[in-house]
Amino acid sequence: MIGPRLDVLFVGINPSLWSGAVGLHFARPGNRFWRALHEAGFTDRLLSPDEGRALLTRRIGVTNLVNRATASADELDVADYERGGRRIAAKVRRYRPKIVAFVGMGAYRVAFDRPRARGGRQEERLAGAEIWVLPNPSGRTAGYQMPALARAFRDLRRSL
Repeated sequence: MIGPRLDVLFVGINPSLWSGAVGLHFARPGNRFWRALHEAGFTDRLLSPDEGRALLTRRIGVTNLVNRATASADELDVADYERGGRRIAAKVRRYRPKIVAFVGMGAYRVAFDRPRARGGRQEERLAGAEIWVLPNPSGRTAGYQMPALARAFRDLRRSL
């Protein structure tokens, strides 16, 4: 779900097997993406994955770094990430979002050869777009509890 002149293009790592089966972004039960968007103020209510197209009316898009569905992102290799990085750069050149927000720090680091990247706004740009790196909202990733995850998303929203 992507369109021209977005304020933010969120880039997930890759679809889970569940998301791939149902054809929706961040659809696996337990994924906190939709809740983080809502708690950060991007949406006025909690959307479900099947309402994702409604984000386009808010000038928000969602895509994946790698399109191949896997049980875990650990199944992806460096070449998958690098190809994904080139694909995302082409999408950014084509659609011209203001901000590209990578949802998964490790994936961003590998795809764009930025091993020391930290969360938040990055110094570099991608095809003219500002880059943000946010925590992975997967329920399988316990590194960020919901309040910290929502705060990271909120920092991005406030930068708009």
